[in-house]
Amino acid sequence: MKRVVITGAGTINALGHSVPETLEAMREGRCGIGPLEFRDVDRLTIQIGGQVHGFEADGRFNRQQITLYDRFTQFTLTAAEEAISQAGLEFHGDMSARSGVVLGTAGGGVSTWDDNYRSVYEDGKNRVHPFVVPKLMNNAAASHVSMQYNLKGPSFTVSTACASSNHAMALAFQLVRSGAAPAMVTGGSESMLCFGGVKAWEGLRVMSKDACRPFSANRNGMVQGEGAGVFVFEEYEHARRRGAEILCEVIGFAMTSDASDIVMPSKQGAARAIAGALTDARINGDEVGYINAHGTGTAANDKTECAAVADVFGQHADELMISSTKSMHGHLIGGTGAVELLACIMALRDGVIAPTIGYEEPDPECALDVVPNVAREARVDVALSNAFAFGGLNAVLALRRV
Repeated sequence: MKRVVITGAGTINALGHSVPETLEAMREGRCGIGPLEFRDVDRLTIQIGGQVHGFEADGRFNRQQITLYDRFTQFTLTAAEEAISQAGLEFHGDMSARSGVVLGTAGGGVSTWDDNYRSVYEDGKNRVHPFVVPKLMNNAAASHVSMQYNLKGPSFTVSTACASSNHAMALAFQLVRSGAAPAMVTGGSESMLCFGGVKAWEGLRVMSKDACRPFSANRNGMVQGEGAGVFVFEEYEHARRRGAEILCEVIGFAMTSDASDIVMPSKQGAARAIAGALTDARINGDEVGYINAHGTGTAANDKTECAAVADVFGQHADELMISSTKSMHGHLIGGTGAVELLACIMALRDGVIAPTIGYEEPDPECALDVVPNVAREARVDVALSNAFAFGGLNAVLALRRV
């Protein structure tokens, strides 16, 4: 099997419009969650989120492109440009024919759905734009990235709720590791912060009105975010031959299904995914130094995840650092794992552990080192990224310092 490394990273999210901005915010423990700004927000019970501000589509895309690009696609293309530029790859000939795109999203073009439902039902219009379907479809972002960068290999979208990005990146990893593709553009994006998107989530009664406090005893729910994270996964020898900068190595992955409940998480399902990632990576549990947790800030998720970590790692669980960056950028649903992977890269490359901010009260059911409120310097050789989705779908990635 081939070794797989990450040679490019890009992002836009509530913490920053680039990877350096985002990592700086994570180091500082800065919160990107604040009051939402969009039409009819006053009709919502939940009025906070990790919204991307200062992003002007008109300044980045032409009128024809904006007609085709929902906000989630705009975010994806913005992050992809940064990632592919950093990787320094150009896709021609065999590289073009065999390299592809795998992206994750849960909602796809939610803003487009919202705008056009409003147009038809509220404004009484009888026609919508002919490009509504190409704009809102979940594979739109992957298709536009493939067209933009001449990627003619395996290209598709994965939609598994909050695990979408991790599943997408894992499949990209497997394609490169197997030799089916020399490089893959991968990650995920989401933009559900519009009236209809937030209103639907309100119905679940899992949202916080004031803050995201993962692992804290007084946590009261999740907070949505938006944005994208995109990476270039590349075969190690190919990257080495061309002198590419390597951010880290992807060494393992596992996915499981709880097969039990549509919304309540299972400790057993999460634990099997974590243990499976260690097995696939051929490493022992005591080699792991940091876990970027799913850590949504809901009562059920946080305690279940901590119990799963304790089951898998035993006594080593007390030595692990585990943090949730959702406390800073919000829960990007299908795009969240991609942005969170940046925290793993920062831990491996820079020796900086992103904190869990908003932590106020210890919870006996979350009695692990959750790196509360302040970033920490520590050498980390192996990191895990957890994603546990509604529907009981679990995906865990393992990464190593190079």
